[in-house]
Amino acid sequence: MAIARHIQNSLSSSSAIRKLFEEGAALKKQYGADKVFDFSIGNPDIEPPPAFHEVFLRLAQEDAKGSHGYMPNAGFPDVREKIARKAGREHNVVLDGDHVVMAVGAAGGLNAVFKAILNPGDEVIVPTPYFMEYRAYVSNHNGVLVEVPTMDDFNLDIDAIRAKLTPNTAAILINSPHNPTGRIYPPQTIAALAAALTDHGATCGRFPYLVADEPYREIAYSMVAPPILSAYSESLVVSSYSKSLSLPGERIGYIAASPTISGKNDVMDALTYATRILGFVNAPALMQRIVAELTEARVDVAVYARRRDAFKRTLDDAGLAYAEPEGAFYLFVKTPDKAAGDDVKFSDHLKKHLILGVPGSSFGKPGWIRFAYCVDEKIIRAAAGAFKKAMETF
Repeated sequence: MAIARHIQNSLSSSSAIRKLFEEGAALKKQYGADKVFDFSIGNPDIEPPPAFHEVFLRLAQEDAKGSHGYMPNAGFPDVREKIARKAGREHNVVLDGDHVVMAVGAAGGLNAVFKAILNPGDEVIVPTPYFMEYRAYVSNHNGVLVEVPTMDDFNLDIDAIRAKLTPNTAAILINSPHNPTGRIYPPQTIAALAAALTDHGATCGRFPYLVADEPYREIAYSMVAPPILSAYSESLVVSSYSKSLSLPGERIGYIAASPTISGKNDVMDALTYATRILGFVNAPALMQRIVAELTEARVDVAVYARRRDAFKRTLDDAGLAYAEPEGAFYLFVKTPDKAAGDDVKFSDHLKKHLILGVPGSSFGKPGWIRFAYCVDEKIIRAAAGAFKKAMETF
């Protein structure tokens, strides 16, 4: 039996990140892990903070009656109350548990959102570059992804977004701090975006949702990502603990809705129902209870800041230009002039020097390469010579 055509098509162009990750594993086996400079995947290597292990052990040993059973599909009520207070502080609003649905990571949360809000043919605007899996998340639910280029500094181009708004626009999806550029959209940009969406809704009668994907919110350096839920009524924030607590494999996150969102009860019921019928049923029970006690905890962001600075020195010495990252743990690097914008060609050349990065064309932005610096600083420093040699021989 043949597999579905759309899956076959997706497999043929499947995640470049995963392919590089697998290629990196093979190269490490061949040359040794210390000889391969694998910056391909955003898999945090920092261990969760000590508080996580303490809470994990305590709750696992308690094993209270019903602690591993079903709960309301939206999550434990007491957990949702605690997450609501956390999200409310971050977004300058007052939320209660009825504004929160616990999710199976940010990816599960985004799929629940699009399942809940999209009709066939509805459009979701996404600024480019963007995390490549967004296209699959939207198409999973019969939506159409509409790409809009950002400005030269990777800030949102509000005029370009306005030009793409139509009666079919169901949502705009933003990500800040941003993967792959590390950009944090400033407050004035979010305010301008909210105004554009409000104007559009007043004109056509359909107010698009503003969906903010925020797993990197707490990995920020010189500035904090501005609040979303207080900036625009029809907003939803999706987040996870994959980065802030270094728990990507535990698949735990949440969706939070603006307190002024229209038809709040219908929206939250739809998100809860989508969580159930997508097969998640509910977010992992033990992880819900753990993160509810860690709303003030996070990994040591200073470690990522030191790695960022070390990687910048490596790139500076090699003569490579890059976007200044304000958050997350990626450096988006411009391909050299000799590459003529061919990021795949330059990426292949770097592989010859055992350097792995993801071509920007995978993110909808040719001419750039993404390097993840969630790796040991020793690897970043050791890569300096390989980068220099790669540039000399290109």
